[in-house]
Amino acid sequence: MENIRNSCEQIRPLKKEYFELAQKRLDILTKPQGSLGQLEHFAARLVAIYEEAMPEIPKKAVFVFAGDHGVAEEGVSAFPPEVTQQMVFNFLRGGAGINVLARHAGADVLVIDVGVNHDFKDCPGLINKKVVYGTKNIAKEPAMTRDEAIKCINTGIDLAREYAKQGYKMFATGEMGIANTTPSSAMASVITGTPAKEVTGRGTGIEYAQLIKKIDVIERSIAINAPDKNDPLDVLAKIGGAEIGAIAGLCLGAAELGLPVVIDGFISTAGAVIAYGLNNAVKEYMFAAHRSHEIGHKALLAHMGLTPMLELDMRLGEGTGAAIAMTILDASLKIYREMATFHDAGVSDKS
Repeated sequence: MENIRNSCEQIRPLKKEYFELAQKRLDILTKPQGSLGQLEHFAARLVAIYEEAMPEIPKKAVFVFAGDHGVAEEGVSAFPPEVTQQMVFNFLRGGAGINVLARHAGADVLVIDVGVNHDFKDCPGLINKKVVYGTKNIAKEPAMTRDEAIKCINTGIDLAREYAKQGYKMFATGEMGIANTTPSSAMASVITGTPAKEVTGRGTGIEYAQLIKKIDVIERSIAINAPDKNDPLDVLAKIGGAEIGAIAGLCLGAAELGLPVVIDGFISTAGAVIAYGLNNAVKEYMFAAHRSHEIGHKALLAHMGLTPMLELDMRLGEGTGAAIAMTILDASLKIYREMATFHDAGVSDKS
């Protein structure tokens, strides 16, 4: 717990003077003031996060955390649990959606086993940070112990520190775990105080009968485990997931280091909301990539006061939405750095 506490203590609110510095430059670029809308706001936030007058386009990484979920045995997913480990191999081969979109964004994909129910042994390219061999079935018992939940968060914090030292200056969250929309919906219900049926979607594409069953499983999980909504660690341990905890840690680690973290979809946001519960200031370093097709995502974003950059009806996860959002953040910095000022271009401004 000391590692988490130390990370939280290092997180500072963004400084107003850097927003003002960025705005002065944005206002003298060859365009009507504010005409590039959110791109200008993104650029100003990046200047404030990096605390640099002219930040470089950063070296970027998408962290794909993988973990299995015991609740899959309740039949809440359209896919069997072994798909988690199969997709890990697909990530490592470069064949998944996140690999394609990360290449497009110029970002590296880092695949981390934090809780897969499989022994990968010495698997080239896989980062082994296993805490559990899958979580327990939350419909019957807590997902993890509190100590295991803390270890998952520490994994994310430590990876943020490690890769920052390697020159990475922008992180994105990704995940893989069959049935992980179930704990995410349970967490959304508890944390936002919203009925389970209003934050539970079809996940991998389950039919209506399965959806009704999934809602019942979530309601039972909350009743059986009685997580304390005011204790993020209790929520994570009782009804969360290993990869969700690691994402929370990555968010804390990024904010501690003064680096932006691009949050992907529903499951990633469940991790982000745990980090937010531990220190609200972490949200200043978060960019919400998109609003997922999963209905619970909206409630989690609203809880943190985050506005999604995109709305594309995506629900794949893996970090795919975050990779696309990275290209937009790149564009915002290119505009800020490379667009000519009125003076440089010899163009008259409106005055």
